[in-house]
Amino acid sequence: MLIAPAIDVRGGRVVRLVQGDAARETVYEQDPAAVARRFAAAGARRIHLVDLDGAIDARPQPEVVAAVVAAATVPVEVGGGIRDLETAARYVDGGAERVIFGTAAVAEPAVVAAACARWPGRVAVAVDVKDGRVAVRGWTEQSELEPLAFACRLRELGVARVQYTDVSRDGTFTGPNLPATERIARESGLRVTVAGGIARLDDLRALRALEPHGVDEAVVGKALYEGRFTIPEANEAAGC
Repeated sequence: MLIAPAIDVRGGRVVRLVQGDAARETVYEQDPAAVARRFAAAGARRIHLVDLDGAIDARPQPEVVAAVVAAATVPVEVGGGIRDLETAARYVDGGAERVIFGTAAVAEPAVVAAACARWPGRVAVAVDVKDGRVAVRGWTEQSELEPLAFACRLRELGVARVQYTDVSRDGTFTGPNLPATERIARESGLRVTVAGGIARLDDLRALRALEPHGVDEAVVGKALYEGRFTIPEANEAAGC
């Protein structure tokens, strides 16, 4: 299972939110590109970059994204505010290995289908779950979509990977939602990146046990920034 350290950027700075609440923000670093270089040097094999201004306020930070992609010596996946092909193309052409759609997959599924056709294997969709339903617009709004049904619909669009996040656990150190993660992987048939709540190495070992069902990547953020474990320790626990 691959470990992808998270770099969430708001106002040009590296931050972490609790349960997606912009009012509960902690600033960890001032230079996202420097963080990307440090993570890569420590052994990260992919970096997970989220433009929170693009996701929450529809005010993308393309210059920050470009700086992180340029600074990293490992592949970078980019999400946050990608709601049209033009934005996705800008990031792919700029060197991003993978683009992650969110709100667009609910509001404009044809855009996601077109992206999958244009960049096979380089498109994922965020399935962010809040109170049992898919959340959109930077987790600030809740749809009526049930997560598994949504994931199965995405598969029909040509999506091969989803990023599953239990919003209630994100930034809380309460551990990932293992049953829900396993269910969405097993029943959708999609590859799954899991995020939200990872606090200890045992969480990564438990997720690793789900790899036969398609859970092959984990995004880790706050636990790294607060020194609960290191990237080499995470890689070892995940078997990569």
